Amino acid sequence: MYQNALSLDELCANTIRTLSIDAVQKANSGHPGAPLGLADAAYVLWTKYLKHNPQNPRWVDRDRFVLSAGHASMLLYSLLYLTGYGLTLDDLKNFRQWESLTPGHPEYPLTPGVEMTTGPLGQGISTAVGMALAEAHLAAKFNRDGFPIANHYTYVIASDGDIMEGISHEACALAGHLKLGKLIVLYDSNSVILSGPAQQAFSEDAAARYAAYGWHIQVIDGMNQAEVAAAIEAAQAAQDKPSLIVARTHIGYGSPNKHDSYQAHGEPLGAEEVKLTKEALGWPTTDAFYVPQDALEHMRSAVAKGAQAEAEWTSLFHAYAQVYPELAQEWASAISGALPEGYDADVPVWTPEDSKGEMATREASGKVLNAIAPKLPVLLGGSADLAPSNKTMLTNEPLLEAENYAARNMNFGIREHGMGAIMNGMALHRGVIPFGGTFLIFSDYMRPTIRLAALMGLRVIYVFTHDSIGLGEDGPTHQPVEQLAALRAIPNLTVFRPSDANETAYAWRYALANANGPTAIALSRQNLPIFDRTKFAAAVNTEKGAYVL
Repeated sequence: MYQNALSLDELCANTIRTLSIDAVQKANSGHPGAPLGLADAAYVLWTKYLKHNPQNPRWVDRDRFVLSAGHASMLLYSLLYLTGYGLTLDDLKNFRQWESLTPGHPEYPLTPGVEMTTGPLGQGISTAVGMALAEAHLAAKFNRDGFPIANHYTYVIASDGDIMEGISHEACALAGHLKLGKLIVLYDSNSVILSGPAQQAFSEDAAARYAAYGWHIQVIDGMNQAEVAAAIEAAQAAQDKPSLIVARTHIGYGSPNKHDSYQAHGEPLGAEEVKLTKEALGWPTTDAFYVPQDALEHMRSAVAKGAQAEAEWTSLFHAYAQVYPELAQEWASAISGALPEGYDADVPVWTPEDSKGEMATREASGKVLNAIAPKLPVLLGGSADLAPSNKTMLTNEPLLEAENYAARNMNFGIREHGMGAIMNGMALHRGVIPFGGTFLIFSDYMRPTIRLAALMGLRVIYVFTHDSIGLGEDGPTHQPVEQLAALRAIPNLTVFRPSDANETAYAWRYALANANGPTAIALSRQNLPIFDRTKFAAAVNTEKGAYVL
C-alpha cells in the first residue's frame, strides 16, 4: 500500500530516513534529526549528480563528497549501503559499536567511500577547499584540449555548526578569493543547534557573508527534490565561483513530536517516536531496517553507472597517454605519491667552512626546499603570509592565483587554522604533497587540523620557524614555550627539531618519505653552528629521531 502512495524518489529518500533512525535507535545513541531532514537533498545529489564508482572508491577522477556535518553519519552510511559500497545491513545495525565500519562520526580510511574524518565541526567544509584546490591545480597542469583527465567536483553537506565555526570562515574566504568554482556546498539550514533554536546564538545572514566572500548563492527548499536538482545544476554552471546552496530543511522531518526540535539533534527518537515517524512517512512499523526492493535496485544502479564512468575515464586517459606520454607519466607518478629517484640529489651538504660556520635552520630549510622542488613537481605549498620569514617560497615559481592554478607557491593569508585544513584536503585528494609554514607559536591555531592529519595518516609537512630563545623583541606572545611538547604529544605526528643545517636536510627527506602521517619541522630563527661531520656522527642519524652526536 505505502509503495503505491510514494514515487520512487520519495521511496528512496524515506529508505534513507528509516535506516538512519533505526540504526540510531538500536545503538541508543546518535543524531537522527539531520538524516530525516537531509534525505531528499542527499538522495538527489548521490543518484543524479555525484560521479563515483562504488566498486572503486579511490578512483582518482571521482567527485569528492564530504559530510562536514559528521554527526549525521548515518545519512552517509545509509547512502553507502544503498549505492553498493560493500556495507551490509549488519554494518548499519552495528552503528557506533566497537570495531564496526559505522562509527559515530565518519572515519578515514576505515569505511569505503568515506573521504575524510569529520568529527569536529567546520573541519569538513574547510578540508574540502583543499580538495577543490588540488583538483584545480592538477587540471591546470595536466588537462589538454579534448583531454580533461582531472575533471570533478567537490561536494559538501554542511550544518549550521560548520558555518559557525571559525575555521570555515578562514578556508571559505580563501576559496572565494581563488574562485574555486567546482566546490559546491549544500548548507543544511534547519535553524536548530544541539542546545536549542539556532537563533539563541546565530542571527547573521550567512548567505550574505558568503556572497561577500565571492561565492555563488542560492536559497532553496531543501525538502523539494526538484529545487535541489535545479540548484546543483546552477552551481555547476557557476564555474568562476564556489557555490553555497542554502537548503531550508526540517530537522526531525516526519517525527510528530520532534519535528523542528533540537531534541531530534543529538539523541534517539525513542521506540514509540520511531514508530510514529514511520507511520507519518507511510512506512511499515513492524520490521526495523526494512529496505524496499524497488528502492535498493534503483540506488544500486550506481554500481553500473560508476563502473561505466570510470571505464570512460580510463579510455580517455589511455588516449591522452598516446598523445602526451610524458605528461601521462608525470600524472601517474603524482597520483602514486612515489618520490622519483634522485629527487634530493641537489640538496647541499654543509661544512663548518660554509657560511662562516653557522646557519639558522630556517635558512637551511629554505635552501633544501628549493633544491628539491625542481625535481619534485608535486610539492605545493607556502605560508600563512610569512613566507619571507619561514623561507617557504619556491624561487622562480609564480604565486597560485585564480588566474594561475598551476603555480606552486601559496599565500594562505593570515589563516593558520584554515591553512592546516586546506593542506589536509590537498593530501587527501592525492596528486600533490602539501607543505605550509608559520611561526612555531602559531601551531596553537593549527592543532585541531594537525590532530586530524595524524588521525588520517596524511603526508602533510609543517614548517614551524622561530623556535628560538632569541625572540625577545616580539615579547612573550611570540615566544614558543609549551608548543613543542604539545606537538610531540600528538600520536602519529613526527616532530623534528634539527640542531644544524645538515640535520634539517634529513628532516625534510624523512618528511617527504613519510607517507603515513604528518611531519612537523621546528626551525630556528638564529644562527646555529654547522657541525663538523668528519668529527661527529653522520647527519643521516637524524632519521632515527635521536642519536649520540
